[in-house]
Amino acid sequence: MLRLSVALLRMIIKVEAIIGRNDEAIMNFEKVRFVDPYVLTYMDEYAMLLKSKSDPSKLNKLVHDMLHIDSGRPETFVALSALWERKDERRALSFAEKSLRTDDRHIAGYIMKGNLCMSLNRPDTAVTAFRGAQELRADLRSYQGLVRAYLALSKSKEALFTAREAMKVMHQSAKALKLVGDVHASNSSGREKVKFLFISSTARKFYESALRLEPGFLGAALALADLHVVEGRNKEAVSLLERYLRDWADDSLHVKLAQVFAATNMLSDALSHYQAALRYISFYLYLNIIH
Repeated sequence: MLRLSVALLRMIIKVEAIIGRNDEAIMNFEKVRFVDPYVLTYMDEYAMLLKSKSDPSKLNKLVHDMLHIDSGRPETFVALSALWERKDERRALSFAEKSLRTDDRHIAGYIMKGNLCMSLNRPDTAVTAFRGAQELRADLRSYQGLVRAYLALSKSKEALFTAREAMKVMHQSAKALKLVGDVHASNSSGREKVKFLFISSTARKFYESALRLEPGFLGAALALADLHVVEGRNKEAVSLLERYLRDWADDSLHVKLAQVFAATNMLSDALSHYQAALRYISFYLYLNIIH
């Protein structure tokens, strides 16, 4: 029964990672670790989520445990890559590549390598890594990575094709809808006014669709706020961000509001939100220290 429950949780986590339900995946990873602290399967995925959530204490503990269980597994190398990313990206990349030398069908290794290549301004190599992940199993992260890499290479058509493919494969994913919006938003810059208005309105429709599908999707709300600012609709941007701030205590919302207020020369309001963001970050760091 114990093995069955762990196996079932692992399958749930796999699906959650594919469709980008990160908060739910983190909760289930913690359940798996509680039931079986020696399991390594998919624990590198957990490490990557902890890195994205900026939770260094849990990430350190996880990597420490994985090294003691089996230091030669590809999952352990990917977890080490996630741990080292903020300290030394080249060393982190070496761990990601080591995971792939250990197992050339390890999807998380390709995802990690692709993201690190993007950080190191190597989008061509990133495309190869993300394609390697997609050949094994198409998931949201490989689509997101490919779109970012193609946009960095100014390959807008390839980026739009990839984003639309993600939307078809994951037709109920708000994050896939946002991805299409991101491509249109990036294509709107530098265009003449008529084309700019058409492309930006298309991007806005995708962001709004993403928010209808997943009202609590902060990434789409922030992207829509950015688009409002680019279109000169600063009041709409402030209204949207303040509405989300009532339900979500998040430093990124305060920072975005501060940027909008600063752009409109409302400096006292901007300062207030920068200070609120700093308090939130300081409180989060304090919680990490005491735990």
